[in-house]
Amino acid sequence: MNQIIVDLKAVGKSFAAADGTPRTVLDKVDFKLREREIVALLGQSGSGKSTLLRIMAGLVEADVGDVLYRGQPLYGPARGISMVFQSFALFPWLTVQQNVEIGLEARGVSKDEREKRAEKVIDMIGLSGFEGALPRELSGGMRQRVGIARALVVDPDVLLMDEAFSALDVLTGERLRDDILELWEEEQISTKAILVVSHNIQEAIMMADRVLIFASDPGRVRYEMKIDLPRPRDAESADVRNLVDEIYAVMTAGRVRVGKTTEELEPIRLDHRLPDADIGLMEGILERLMEEPFLGHADLPQLAEETGLTDEELLPAAEALALLEFADLVGGDVNLTDLGKKYVAAEHEKRQAIFAKQLLKRISLAAHIYHSLQQDPDGELKEEHFLNLLSESMNKEEAERVLKVAIEWGRHGEVYSYNYNTGMVHLPEAEEEAADDSPAA
Repeated sequence: MNQIIVDLKAVGKSFAAADGTPRTVLDKVDFKLREREIVALLGQSGSGKSTLLRIMAGLVEADVGDVLYRGQPLYGPARGISMVFQSFALFPWLTVQQNVEIGLEARGVSKDEREKRAEKVIDMIGLSGFEGALPRELSGGMRQRVGIARALVVDPDVLLMDEAFSALDVLTGERLRDDILELWEEEQISTKAILVVSHNIQEAIMMADRVLIFASDPGRVRYEMKIDLPRPRDAESADVRNLVDEIYAVMTAGRVRVGKTTEELEPIRLDHRLPDADIGLMEGILERLMEEPFLGHADLPQLAEETGLTDEELLPAAEALALLEFADLVGGDVNLTDLGKKYVAAEHEKRQAIFAKQLLKRISLAAHIYHSLQQDPDGELKEEHFLNLLSESMNKEEAERVLKVAIEWGRHGEVYSYNYNTGMVHLPEAEEEAADDSPAA
């Protein structure tokens, strides 16, 4: 068996919430990264995947558990581990050559050696001729190649890739991914192992020897899939499609209470991480599901292919539809409920009424906002009132995201409204009264 490079044992990490109490982000994470393997990490936003990468790189310290690099405890950044970020993270005032050399310069490598090594990796990554270009002169794909070259020039043992292809268009991302795999398979790079965080299920299967699926609240490994298919892999092959189906099934399992009747379903907890799903997209999926060839039932990978939606778009929307009882998610399939069919057949005003009813019935945060506004004499409250409540169980960024989703859904159902200028959440009646009381123009 190949040697273990990075070994995480019962790793945990917490951050302080707004009231000072700890919020657990990672809990009892066990993970081994071995030589000559690529591992992909899938999971919802906010599940702690990026935090885990930063712990492995030595950029963030774990609160509990052991982090070992080549058998030794990791204290601070590891020289043998490089990281590629989604945002490219280039210095805009430096040329391609200078951006690639920056890590070597920080390590005290001589100028001649820096230039020699940078030129070699720039050529290898397909950027020859652009050494003197500034980042603003490059396409997104080329900027990410610079980021990858900068990570590879230090000859890392481990390459960590945090959503490295997600900011690129589909074709550019696929081309860059294939180039990295070619360098890996032909051992043109010294890197011994790669860990990829991704939202793209097919990307994970095309790249990885193992796929880990992360659970949320707190983040932890809940499923591991070993992939024995030789590379390069054919995305259209039955083997790849079966693996895609299996991962879709795992990732949608547990998002709703599958198998219970409508009467048995309980409202979603107040601090539930609501999926970042756009109302228009949700309605578009419902309408598409009523058409040929689906007629109320679809395999999620097939639906993604038919609609051109990414996993990052489709999965949250499908989860939202299930939360609101417009669809069921079972084994990687999505099925319209009778209520979902009724919603699609309804006119706009009737749709709003159905949506509002389901929102108040199923989403506790929306119901809490609505009832709080009803109890206020003016029918309005500052958004901070609800952010402070959510911050007791999630970090500031996640609280803001969840509240934004709840507000958008509430506005769609005309349950409550929001004033972007004042940051006030208010009942629709309060808005009308304010307009009536305003002086005539």
